[in-house]
Amino acid sequence: MSYRVTLIPGDGTGPEIADVTKNVLEATGVKIQWDVVEVGGAAMAKQGTPLPKEVLDSIRKNKVALKGPITTPVGTGFRSVNVALRHELDLYACLRPCKLYPGVRSRYNQVDLVIVRENSEDLYTGVEFPPDSAEAKQVAQWGKGKVKPGSAISVKHISSVATERIVKFAFEYALKYKRRKVTAITKANILKLTDGLFLATTRKVAEGYKGKVEYEEKLIDNMCMQLVIKPEIYDVLVLPNLYGDILSDECAGLVGGLGVAPGANYGDGIALFEAVHGSAPKYTGLNKVNPTALILSGMMMLEYLGEVRAAQQLEKAVAEVIKEGRQVTYDLGGSAGTKEMGQAIIQKLSRQTTAV
Repeated sequence: MSYRVTLIPGDGTGPEIADVTKNVLEATGVKIQWDVVEVGGAAMAKQGTPLPKEVLDSIRKNKVALKGPITTPVGTGFRSVNVALRHELDLYACLRPCKLYPGVRSRYNQVDLVIVRENSEDLYTGVEFPPDSAEAKQVAQWGKGKVKPGSAISVKHISSVATERIVKFAFEYALKYKRRKVTAITKANILKLTDGLFLATTRKVAEGYKGKVEYEEKLIDNMCMQLVIKPEIYDVLVLPNLYGDILSDECAGLVGGLGVAPGANYGDGIALFEAVHGSAPKYTGLNKVNPTALILSGMMMLEYLGEVRAAQQLEKAVAEVIKEGRQVTYDLGGSAGTKEMGQAIIQKLSRQTTAV
């Protein structure tokens, strides 16, 4: 069987990581036809938009996409293409596994966490008003003296509908992959209406999984501390958008950094797989950056496509290369380049196939 997948190489080091990942995925024996499309800075320069219509059309048609890192200008310029893709395609669930592989330098011995982050709401929808705008002044009036004059305003919004579907996603994931516990994380003691709604909705959903999956609640600030002290006691974490983004990076730090942190975004019948790290433009063309995150994202894609055996073989090959520590990039303690690490993984895959 052959699969058609949209490939978004990305910016900066994205294209070289994407090329290595493409070669590794093809080495699994799974047949993939790639529709290569361009987004980000290059697309902006050529077409006047960082997210051309044909990109969305390709993903909607193929239902599956693999994306390299994309540069997002800080403070000015176009908004995040990553966020725009999630909104345009209604990719409401962000899944970020954080698993410690032997050989990765870490302060911990055992970490195997999964972040389930709500993608469609919260502060990330970018509903903002500049200082002294009519809207900002109106909000300041509603604040009854709590909002200082000249403030810029961001609107945080959370609905029961979006919360219900992300929490169900988290529990169904826990059941499917035999995870033992789901932890809901909010700041509902202070944000009693927005985070309070998220928590109340989560509790209702959790009732339907009683006796199947353990459920608990944590406050976001306490959870940050708990993860540093004893990450091994946690499993699946479900959070609103902003907290999920922050904890994703914290958990990646527990397992060696963003270079080994894969990610995926799911909607109804559509999925986009991506590395969660940035585009590292200063390393462009140097054959230096770690391709593991995007390769493991590709592994998640194979699993999504139903190619479970190929996914398992790929994860095993990646784990072996990392554990041996000979053909790995500088951040993993080695001196291999991006391409050389990819080739070492391909060789491991080849030996697995020969052994079978």
